[in-house]
Amino acid sequence: MALLSKKDANLIIDPLADNNPITIQVLGICSALAITAELKASVVMAISVLFVLGIGNVVISLMRNIIPSKIRIIVQLIVVATLVIIVDQVLKAFAYELSKTLSVFVGLIITNCIIMGRFEAFALANGPWRSFLDGIGNSLGYGVILIIVGFFRELLGSGTLFGFPVLGNPIAKTGLYSTGYENNGFMIIPPAALIVVGIVIWVQRSRNKALIEDN
Repeated sequence: MALLSKKDANLIIDPLADNNPITIQVLGICSALAITAELKASVVMAISVLFVLGIGNVVISLMRNIIPSKIRIIVQLIVVATLVIIVDQVLKAFAYELSKTLSVFVGLIITNCIIMGRFEAFALANGPWRSFLDGIGNSLGYGVILIIVGFFRELLGSGTLFGFPVLGNPIAKTGLYSTGYENNGFMIIPPAALIVVGIVIWVQRSRNKALIEDN
């Protein structure tokens, strides 16, 4: 027997491509602009959202039958805020410099449209297992875009990946810099993220014409 049914597997697969929360649903754009100048920050943010959304979906699902409708948003905010505090404290304990780089953006996970949207649209109507899969799928879809954007922004803007030089030394003019190449400073400012995301969206729709909206 397969570990996951086709329907359950789609909860993970669909957000990675045809129902991606950033490129299709246009959610979570703020963090994609703000923290993707460095690949390391992109990876850590992706892992943080994976934890918060995966666990949060399960908690909301377990509580779905006892949450009064009138205060469900407040309960959802309390759940996500608690999980974000855990993430923030872990980062400060084990990766303090990175926690300062991410600064307020970790706290803003609380208001991430993807998380609150999945709580409201899925976890409140489904069991814990399917809610967990939905959380993992959507956070992976979100994380993949962050990592792609972070990869190209850091590589082209700073010539590094995870802080390590991969194109050579721009001062000593070694590696690619010996050919006259220069880092593109535009790539490390937020508007560059919009361009990279736009290219990803273009590639995605070029490969799947069904994603192109009719005017």
